[in-house]
Amino acid sequence: MDFIQQKKLFKTWNLLLFFLLFVLVLVGGFTRLTGSGLSITEWELFTGIFPPFSHEHWLEYFSLYKQIPQYKLINYNMTLEEFKFIFWWEYLHRLFARFLGLFYLIPCVYFIFNKTINGKNIIYYLAIFLLISFQGFMGWYMVSSGLVNNPDVSHFRLSIHLFIAVIILSLIYWSYLNSDNLELKLYFGRSSIFFYFFLFLIYCQIVLGAFTSGLDAGLIYQTWPLMNANFIAEEISIKSFFSLELFNDRAHVQFIHRLNAYFIVALYLLFYFYNLKKFKDYIFNMNLILAVLLIQIILGILTLLSGLNIYLAATHQIASLILVSSVILLIYKLKS
Repeated sequence: MDFIQQKKLFKTWNLLLFFLLFVLVLVGGFTRLTGSGLSITEWELFTGIFPPFSHEHWLEYFSLYKQIPQYKLINYNMTLEEFKFIFWWEYLHRLFARFLGLFYLIPCVYFIFNKTINGKNIIYYLAIFLLISFQGFMGWYMVSSGLVNNPDVSHFRLSIHLFIAVIILSLIYWSYLNSDNLELKLYFGRSSIFFYFFLFLIYCQIVLGAFTSGLDAGLIYQTWPLMNANFIAEEISIKSFFSLELFNDRAHVQFIHRLNAYFIVALYLLFYFYNLKKFKDYIFNMNLILAVLLIQIILGILTLLSGLNIYLAATHQIASLILVSSVILLIYKLKS
């Protein structure tokens, strides 16, 4: 295989990884939204590759689930068939994660040995593998937080788990965009500084979204633009806003999530209209970011008003990844 074919293969690998990560985050979102994440109560890194085949094996898994707070406090009336539904979501999530890890590792080793990946770039791709490995551990660390005292996982661990996935996706997308020349360095020009800051704000919003999901903060104040009859929820005060328990309270977390969304939209609209002529060569990308941003806001509002419809919520999460990718694409074009 000649060098040009190797580069094509390398680019295809990056693209497939990018889409597989999208699917994995989507499956993870449904796993969370259906309350399925605690259905498998042991890590089973290797032994969990195969699902239960016999009725007795299913009963073993179900009996383990019956020992945790989620079953005792919430799902105490659950039947075996209902348990199988949540089990399959978590099993699919774990199986897909294992497949993605192997799909990254084996081709990566191949590309290092044939010199497609070389020099300092090796560190970049090894770092991604370390993140993928840590992500697997973080997934179990997250699940373990809901097995002893709580009927749900820690929203802090959930947010870290999601944030690492978004960072991995960002790094792989950057690799895909640069796969023709492997110039993986970030370039900080005057025109790109705003978009780095904007990307940072989106990352923060994704973390806040994970807090909102993990605390089920969307189940209260399902009105918009007000939180019931007020712009700021009644239990929020200046004193409470600077409390150490700020990110453990559902009303505060939902309000901050809303507030940051307003800030992101207002900031981009100001930048967009003020710099439209300056970025006329990138008008398609500017419009793409604006369109995805507005769609994301609408999806967030509809998710809230619908009483947290899981399909709207999952689409809202995926739209955030499209938004991240759209900003990274413009940063790439600005550096080219």
